[in-house]
Amino acid sequence: MSFLNKKFFNNESDVFGLDLSDLSVKLAKIENDGSCEHIASYASVPMPNGCISEGEIRQKEQVVSAIKKALEISSPKKIKTKKVICSLPETKAFLRIISIPQMDAKEIGEAVKWEMEANIPLSLDQVYYDWQIIPETLLLEKNKINLIVIAIAKETVDQTIDVLESAGLYPVGLEIESIAQARSLLLEKNDEATILIVDIGDRRTSFSITKGGVPCFTSSIPLCGQSFTDVISKGLGVPFEEAEKIKISYGIGSDFKHDSLFKSVEPVLENFVQEIERSIDFYITGLKYSDKVDKVIICGGGANMKGLVPYFSKKLGREIELGNPWINMQLGKKLPVIEKDKSLQYSTAIGLALKGLHYEDIS
Repeated sequence: MSFLNKKFFNNESDVFGLDLSDLSVKLAKIENDGSCEHIASYASVPMPNGCISEGEIRQKEQVVSAIKKALEISSPKKIKTKKVICSLPETKAFLRIISIPQMDAKEIGEAVKWEMEANIPLSLDQVYYDWQIIPETLLLEKNKINLIVIAIAKETVDQTIDVLESAGLYPVGLEIESIAQARSLLLEKNDEATILIVDIGDRRTSFSITKGGVPCFTSSIPLCGQSFTDVISKGLGVPFEEAEKIKISYGIGSDFKHDSLFKSVEPVLENFVQEIERSIDFYITGLKYSDKVDKVIICGGGANMKGLVPYFSKKLGREIELGNPWINMQLGKKLPVIEKDKSLQYSTAIGLALKGLHYEDIS
C-alpha cells in the first residue's frame, strides 16, 4: 500500500475527493474546461455522533449511507464516477522525517524499515507505510538522505477501503488529511517557508507544520469548534442548539468590551493559544527543522468564528490568516460555487480532488 508514489492510473482526472471526518462526509470534484478549473460537484452530509470516533469507523452502515447520500445530492453536477481519493484520519497516522546515510536507492527501503521500527509504536506488520525523498533544497541534514515517512494502521486503511467499496466506489487513492490540506492551502511556489496549518474541526483540532510544502510535524488536540459551543451554552445558560447559533452570529464576542460572550469563551481561546505556542516551540526547539514559523493559517469549520483570527494574531504576535482553498486553482474569472464562509470546511476534500486533477502519480 503506497500513499505517496504508487501510480494507479495515467492521464485521468475523472476522480473526486472524499473527506471522511467524525461528524460529516464532504466531497468535491474539480474539472478543467480547457481554460480554467472549477468545482464541478460538491456536497456535505452530517453523520450522527459515534459513527466515526477518533478515526475509527464504528457504524459502517450509517457511514456508507452518508456517502451515498452525499453522492446523490452532489451539485451543480451529480457525481457519476466511482473513482475516489479518500482522506485518512490524522489521529491514526504516524508522520516522521528521518535521515539516513547516503546509499543506493535499492538499499533505502531496507533502511526505512529499521528506522520505522524505532520510530513508531506499532510493529511493521500492523501498518502500511510509504516514504519519499525530501527535495535537496529542503535538506535537513547535510550529506544524508532525508525522507518523509508515513505509516497508517492497517486496520484503519482496511476499514476505509471496506466502507468505500460498500458504497459502490473504487478507491484509487488514500491520503492523510495534512497532506491534502497542504495541497489546497499552500502556494505551490512557497520556497522554503515554514507554515503552521491549524484545522479547527467539530471534534478536534489538528496542527500541521510544513517546510517548503513538505509536512514535517503533525499533532492534534481535543479542543474544537464544539468546545466553544459548550462553554457558551454553560456560560450563558442556553441550550446547545441556541449556543451554536450565538457562536455563528457573534463569534467570540468583544475582547475590547470583555462582554459575557467573550468571558465564556476566553478559557478555550487561551487554551488554543497555549497549544499553538507549544506546537511551534516543539517544532523549533525540539525538532529543529526550521528556526522560525513564518505564518499560521487557520482552516476547518471553526475557522470562520468572528474575531478569532484577530484574537490569535494579537495573542501570538504572528501573521495569522484564514486559509484560501482556491489558491492553487486556475479559476479564471469564475467565482467558486462554494460560498466563501463554507469553503474552509472543504479544504481537505479540495486537496484530494486536486491530487486527482493535477497529479499523475495517484496513491
